Amino acid sequence: MNEVTLGIICEINPRKPQGLDPESECSFIPMDHVDDYFGLVSKMSVRRVSEVENGYTFFQDGDVLFAKITPCMENGKCAIARNLVNRIGFGSTEFHVVRARGSVIPEWIYYYLRQESVRKKAEQSMTGSAGQRRVPSKFLEEALIPLPPLPEQQRIAAMLAKADRLRRLRRTACELSDTYLQSVFVHLFGDPGVNPHKWDIAPVERALSRRGTQTGPFGSSLKRNEYVKQGIPVWGIDNVRENKFTEQGSLFITPAKYHQLSRYTVEDGDILVSRAGTVGRMCVAHPTQSPSIIGTNLVRVAVDTSAILPEYFTALFTYFSDRIESMSSGGTAYSFVNPRTLKLLKIPIPPITLQQQFAHIVHKFEHLRAQQREAERQAEHLFQSLLQRAFRGGL
Repeated sequence: MNEVTLGIICEINPRKPQGLDPESECSFIPMDHVDDYFGLVSKMSVRRVSEVENGYTFFQDGDVLFAKITPCMENGKCAIARNLVNRIGFGSTEFHVVRARGSVIPEWIYYYLRQESVRKKAEQSMTGSAGQRRVPSKFLEEALIPLPPLPEQQRIAAMLAKADRLRRLRRTACELSDTYLQSVFVHLFGDPGVNPHKWDIAPVERALSRRGTQTGPFGSSLKRNEYVKQGIPVWGIDNVRENKFTEQGSLFITPAKYHQLSRYTVEDGDILVSRAGTVGRMCVAHPTQSPSIIGTNLVRVAVDTSAILPEYFTALFTYFSDRIESMSSGGTAYSFVNPRTLKLLKIPIPPITLQQQFAHIVHKFEHLRAQQREAERQAEHLFQSLLQRAFRGGL
């Protein structure tokens, strides 16, 4: 397959045409309206040309928008401008605009730029200072791209579009399922701020086990130079993600150091709460490695499972954190940073049988979510593999 430079078959950042009617309408697309995963313009607004013709980037229907600034480019912000009002649009000055000429279709350019390998090369070409680094137009002008005949471009682009739709559907399914447990929680327990079932209200402290709460080690208790490559896992805020516990990215200490820090041990079913970064993020820990401990920026919460289950506790705080403050008494502010404040918060305690029903649903849902994530991973791998084959050997 013959290769040509992108600058030969495309216009890179074409000039705005003269004579645009300043009172006519056009589409307006800022950077945050380009979705970096779906590769689409998520929404656009309508402006008058006079409002945006100065200080913004011009493009027209069929142009490919390619983010040039970090981290938008690395994240994959790239889209074809479609269905523009009066077929014209303006947008962020951080877009490169690539306009296909007669020998190439926009979809061929678009999928070429969607490749991870192309984005990595673009990253290597960036200029500027940290946080403001940009891909120069020269990179696009000199980028080598295979150029099969137009019918072959259309055939391959159609195949890539099918694979792209599959990965989008997988991601959409995951996003839709995110609200499922919240709906189940409301159905079973009602709004915890209202407590419609008139269940007993008690401070969190009464629902804790003998192990209670524990804040991670500070200062001289655990120093950076005491971490090792393998050993006893130390869980941090990166191990607590959106109500999900992950063991990826953990740090390690030696068994001898663990002996000094054993009071920070994490047991199966413990609740981990972040007290830095995104404060209040939490999950139920199910570590496959034992023993393990919490790190500096976590709080460990151990509940009495005869009164309250971890699945109910985390759902209560995760999905209704904006309302939990209304349950506190004595003017106590809702904050996960201070475990003592957490203990004083008053929460409804539903019957344990109802909590068990919810926990059963949570476990089944987590199994389904694992299958969804694997399907999404496979769809993404298929898409990137097909991209690579399309622009290296053909499909």
